[in-house]
Amino acid sequence: MDLAPLLTRPAAPPAGTRPLVDPFGRAISYLRVSVTDRCDFRCVYCMPENMQFLPKAEVLSLEEIDRLATAFIRRGTTKLRLTGGEPLVRRGIIELVRSLGRHLETGALEELTLTTNGSQLTRHAADLYSAGVRRINVSLDTLDPAKFAEITRWGRLPQVLAGIEAATAAGLHVKLNMVALAGVNDTEVDAMLAFAAQGGHDLVLIETMPLGEIGVDRVDHYLPLSRVRADLETRLTLTDLPDSTGGPARYVRIEQTGQRLGFITPLTHNFCESCNRVRLTATGQLYMCLGQDDVADLRAVIRAHDDDQELDKALDEAITRKPKGHDFVIDRRAAAPAVRRHMSVTGG
Repeated sequence: MDLAPLLTRPAAPPAGTRPLVDPFGRAISYLRVSVTDRCDFRCVYCMPENMQFLPKAEVLSLEEIDRLATAFIRRGTTKLRLTGGEPLVRRGIIELVRSLGRHLETGALEELTLTTNGSQLTRHAADLYSAGVRRINVSLDTLDPAKFAEITRWGRLPQVLAGIEAATAAGLHVKLNMVALAGVNDTEVDAMLAFAAQGGHDLVLIETMPLGEIGVDRVDHYLPLSRVRADLETRLTLTDLPDSTGGPARYVRIEQTGQRLGFITPLTHNFCESCNRVRLTATGQLYMCLGQDDVADLRAVIRAHDDDQELDKALDEAITRKPKGHDFVIDRRAAAPAVRRHMSVTGG
């Protein structure tokens, strides 16, 4: 037997450096990390007004978040998004961003980004840019101050608009996320498109998702984005684009203005077939799918072991359980939400 081919074959990479690939052949290259479940808003589609937040002892330290994110980056994650709650209310958040930015310098991480409600951007935009962030998502559902206060319960629109201006001035590219709500902001899409075009921002429309008890009936406000698109096409020319930012949005170009418009449609057209994402909560629970309850407790692993050998085993085992797709549905016959945890707990 000729052993030469076996002797010259490259050795298999160590277990702790092998890419994470799920049972359907999808490489896990995108990690969303919730750094806190706390928020300075109480958006009606996200949480109840009297939301009970987690005890601090249950929340990962910044060092633990860094350790877990670094483990994912070592296993092939190239895009990292920090979320909340509102990530910019977490004490020490800029220090965390700076620390994670070292992976941008080595080239192991291609993008470090953040989703925010915009309330703290006037304080932090410049620091985010200097730490390596180049693009952020800002949640903005309306340009009407009274309606904004109604949707967010605690929010003030001028503060958010000032934050968006500060982010743009700092050099951050801003993508606006607008949750489409029937009977609430469904007549404001054109105004939001004009605002986005004026500021050079992308706009992404999002269907409301059935996560957590929020004190209102989502069925009353559920707006299929297929209906929104059909309405836009009565007066605008929309051309489908192959563009992707690594997330679930599907983009079109508005020919009249040249701007991009994205649609995130977990119900009318789910985006599961190409899902490369997993979500880490502020308590170290790894959700392989936003729309299902299966979870891996990574906090217990890292608090029990100083080295990453057991952590790598836990990651391998968790990714073998990533499902093909979610089970979202909004229907009056389904009284309970599809998933009982709130979006702020999982990470927005």
